Amino acid sequence: MANALVSIQIIPKTKNNEDVISYVDRAIEVIAKSGVKYFVSPLETTMEGELDQLLAIIQDMNAAMIEMGSPNVISQVKIYFNPSGASMDKLTEKYR
Repeated sequence: MANALVSIQIIPKTKNNEDVISYVDRAIEVIAKSGVKYFVSPLETTMEGELDQLLAIIQDMNAAMIEMGSPNVISQVKIYFNPSGASMDKLTEKYR
């Protein structure tokens, strides 16, 4: 069972102030390829899994932004850690 939920909003600086959507799409692609459960919302994406794995994904996301030409990246991260188990579905079930 997963022990963490991590939400991330990635804000890459772009060359010539170009639109960031292609960068955000690439960041979400990094998450999707990792195989973890995730949910995209308008302002951030939440991932569910083992904390070490999720932090490594964030590292990969930042690297992907630099590879695309971003000179720097801001990543705003929220972490919910529970060694007994963490689940997006469980935390939101009363709202569905």
